[in-house]
Amino acid sequence: MMVSPIRILLQTTIPTVADDWHVGRFSMVRDYLAGLVDDDGAPLCVVTARDRTPPGAPDPVLSTIDRSDFDELWLFAVDTGDGLDVEDCAAIGRFRKKGGGLLITRDHMDLGSSVCTLGGVGDAHFFHSKHVDPDETRHIIDDRETAAILWPNYHSGANGDFQEIAIVGDPHPVLRDPAARDGLVHFLPSHPHEGAVGVPPDDPSARVIATGTSKVTGRRFNIAVAFEPSADGGPAVAESTFHHFADYNWDPAMGSPSFVSEAPGDGLAHSPEAQHAIRQYVRNLALWLAGRPVEDRTEHLDHALDEALEESFPASDPPAIS
Repeated sequence: MMVSPIRILLQTTIPTVADDWHVGRFSMVRDYLAGLVDDDGAPLCVVTARDRTPPGAPDPVLSTIDRSDFDELWLFAVDTGDGLDVEDCAAIGRFRKKGGGLLITRDHMDLGSSVCTLGGVGDAHFFHSKHVDPDETRHIIDDRETAAILWPNYHSGANGDFQEIAIVGDPHPVLRDPAARDGLVHFLPSHPHEGAVGVPPDDPSARVIATGTSKVTGRRFNIAVAFEPSADGGPAVAESTFHHFADYNWDPAMGSPSFVSEAPGDGLAHSPEAQHAIRQYVRNLALWLAGRPVEDRTEHLDHALDEALEESFPASDPPAIS
């Protein structure tokens, strides 16, 4: 039976501004998702990528997303606090209540703080001056390279490098990787100042699934919080930084806004293992947020290998040794 492709909206919280984190700076994840196919060779995803309309009024797509045919919203919160209108938030809430999947991600300090107004998944994001992390011990400067950026700002490495993450608790489906040594994703892009995420109080559907480690202080910090589907809504993930999905972090040659001052690295370019893990994670997110199984493809790959061997050495061939 033909299965409909997963309809994904990649959306930023700013209008299109050339020298900023507009949606064109997420072209590699867009193209990767659009290029995925299912076992029958049909497109796995249909991807729409867009920036919001100017703030101060509801965005025509976000404010009606609950009435759309999208299955998932990947929200890259790149604003300084005004990226979501009240009607946008209400519609996103209704979208998830109907079972829609959400990926909500931001960055350091107060960047992307408009997600505080979302509730639910928005409650998993902590900022510098809005929805402040109640754990005061975390309110220290972690990234000391860029003095103007205050907490939260976890330093997981240079843009263009990669970090090794730690799996928390039972491995979550979005962290499965049948090609890895232990069947799990262990690498994500690094960034000099990741934001802070945590489990909202009184939400039994949420848990931390992965953590990172600061290259500066050695402190552990949360990378991702997963919300299981429940009566409150569809599956969701709160992620510490949108840089896990940005072109500049996948390939610094793609460029960045002029205000990015830190020197990039090139570690990811020299690690096929890390590149694979990152893409596997993105694929897993697309499937899990759509309520589809993140299958262990080992059995499928073994079957494909058996078929290839049968084509090369058909059963009707005479035995090599008689």
